[in-house]
Amino acid sequence: MTAMTQTASTALIPNNLPVPNALGSLDAYIGAVYQIPVLTSEEEQSLARRFHEDEDLDAARELVHSHLRFVVHVARGYNGYGLPLGDLIQEGNIGLMKAVKRFDPDQGVRLVSFAVHWIRAEMHEFILKNWRIVKVATTKAQRKLFFNLRKSKKRLGWLNAAEVSAVAKDLNVSEREVLEMESRLSGRDIGFDAPANEDEERAPPSPAAYLRTAEEDPSQLYEREDEEDNQLALLREGLSNLDERSRDIVKRRWLDGEGKITLQELADEYGVSAERIRQIEANALKKMRALFAA
Repeated sequence: MTAMTQTASTALIPNNLPVPNALGSLDAYIGAVYQIPVLTSEEEQSLARRFHEDEDLDAARELVHSHLRFVVHVARGYNGYGLPLGDLIQEGNIGLMKAVKRFDPDQGVRLVSFAVHWIRAEMHEFILKNWRIVKVATTKAQRKLFFNLRKSKKRLGWLNAAEVSAVAKDLNVSEREVLEMESRLSGRDIGFDAPANEDEERAPPSPAAYLRTAEEDPSQLYEREDEEDNQLALLREGLSNLDERSRDIVKRRWLDGEGKITLQELADEYGVSAERIRQIEANALKKMRALFAA
């Protein structure tokens, strides 16, 4: 990655965050971006309008910062390509900044849903640029075999058994290694995305089709996790608004991991009837549901 690309990809990252691919700082970077608060829909709309209408760069920077965790989330989905996670994150950050620049707050969608296309596009381009060399030769021994095998081949096409044996002997490697490398050399690059004019029913799946399943769409996963975080925050707030006895009853009846305690057991402990415990529980749950419905 060039110095210019690295500078562009970190230009809007907070000054107190380490650079994603700096030595030993990736875990610190990921930990830091997950500490940045997630924006509400109203906050996001306000910042987007400030940026587009007033050219407020601070607003754009805040939009980028609040979505850095989403870039990390998407980048982790591409770990299987043998590319550094830090590099993938930096490329995704470039896509995020492009998305913020193009985001229209009047379209009625959240930035995270709009940005996923730009983030993945930058990561896909980075993978394409590096995929070929990663697949052909990944170790020093494979690179040596790669160059020597090109020189040793006597004809085009696949090597026959005698040629494989001769090459293996000349290069002091196993026949299996020769066959594997020749398979890589004889392979051809194919389109990452399916051609636009291809018959979808008859065309074989493109590589892009294998990257993610429909159930693992990054924007949906992120939104689901965000919703779970919001629900957990509301649950904590609801419990904090209850009196001590009501809070204890709800926790032990519904949130204790050791098993649900009975109304009679709580009634014996508090010296009241089971019906009274049921009433306290019902009133507490009603108050909490009202908070969730608000």
